Amino acid sequence: MNPAVSIIVPVYNAQKTIGRCIESILNQEFTDFEVILVNDGSKDASGAICDEYAAKDSRIRVIHKENTGVSDSRNLALDEARGEYLQFMDSDDWITTDATSLLYRAAKEYQCDMVIADFYRVVGQRVSQKGDIDDDILMTREEFASHMMENPADFYYGVLWNKFFKREIIEKYHLRMDKDISWCEDFMFNLEYIRHAESVYALGVPIYYYVKTKGSLASQGMNISKTIQMKRMVFSYYHKFYKSVFTEEDYEKNRLQVYKFLLDAAGDGMVPPAILRGSKKLGNERSSACAIDVDGDGVLMDEYRDRKLLDRYLEQVAIKNEMTLQEVRLLTYLSQPHGVNSRKELVDFTNMNWGSLSIILQKLVAKGMLKVEDVRVPAPEAETEEVKKEGKAKRRKSVRKLLITMLPASESVMKSLATAQNDYEQARYAGFSEDELVQYEYLSNKIKENIQRVLAKSLE
Repeated sequence: MNPAVSIIVPVYNAQKTIGRCIESILNQEFTDFEVILVNDGSKDASGAICDEYAAKDSRIRVIHKENTGVSDSRNLALDEARGEYLQFMDSDDWITTDATSLLYRAAKEYQCDMVIADFYRVVGQRVSQKGDIDDDILMTREEFASHMMENPADFYYGVLWNKFFKREIIEKYHLRMDKDISWCEDFMFNLEYIRHAESVYALGVPIYYYVKTKGSLASQGMNISKTIQMKRMVFSYYHKFYKSVFTEEDYEKNRLQVYKFLLDAAGDGMVPPAILRGSKKLGNERSSACAIDVDGDGVLMDEYRDRKLLDRYLEQVAIKNEMTLQEVRLLTYLSQPHGVNSRKELVDFTNMNWGSLSIILQKLVAKGMLKVEDVRVPAPEAETEEVKKEGKAKRRKSVRKLLITMLPASESVMKSLATAQNDYEQARYAGFSEDELVQYEYLSNKIKENIQRVLAKSLE
């Protein structure tokens, strides 16, 4: 049976980084893939390292060949690929553990021909998120082309490795890399692919760590005359792309914007800035669990692991919606059926302190996601009777109640939260049979009843 995804990695003199690259693939949550490593005549130990991994995992295939360049390596891998979808990587880089699962699910859920995702730009020990399309959105070819036209030389559009392709389209039109150019060859492949794609989905979660190691055209020994000639050729292809995608009327309206490519591509190599605003120390861009506690035993360890597992999926929602994990956690609490009546109860329910809770509520209100009201309602009759018995001069006729209303602006986040919670449940119960799930639910309900009975006594 053919795998769902083929992951293609050209390798050339990458002995220092290829292990990290391969490990990140093998650590994927998604497992139905093959890895095609193409050793492009490496002069170091890269080929031997690839062979070692292939000997340990049957999903890895290694192709050894003479040094003919990265485009030829990718073309050879395309000839050998068997997956329904194609994913590309560079041997210097690595991917997040949820990368392939997020790309695959988006492709299936939205039945789109291409998925494009944000990525991390790594410079030394600093990392920053890079993207261009703000919202997670399904677009037509024309809509995607319009986005690309705004920033034509943006790395986000030009590279292969932040995208997910249908192999059927690539084979139907026999799309391959141009071996005769060494600048924007990825971009030209993308343009040709998009010409045949009906729809594209933008994923706002960064799934790839890009490390800039390639040299400029000048460092490749390219003289000015040949550099200009190559850039003209790429622009000519870009120009033809828009003439084929847009109607004649729409093309004329956007002609000047299309020619903006010449200015944007004046930079050498379409490389993003060395470091972007909002950068973080590498390793702090996503939350992680403490290794010592992952293997620990005990009630608190179990609770810790369960919380960290849920955070793993909630964090995807936070990143995608430019929110903090705490904000998303609070929305998750509020989305559950419960009877929180006061700020004090909400503090206890969420296990947050008063200050943190107030700040997060204010942020969610400012974003238009929540309406928070402190209202007065009649005191319960039992409480009024109790006050009477104590003979107090002044009876409490009303009490303060916290009323929280979810507003329309929260709908897209709540939809993502539902998906995250479903992923969390699937991860928890992976490998369970149907009978085991029924038995687990039965036992879990008995445990819940026992806990409720004990806690209820504290309310008497």
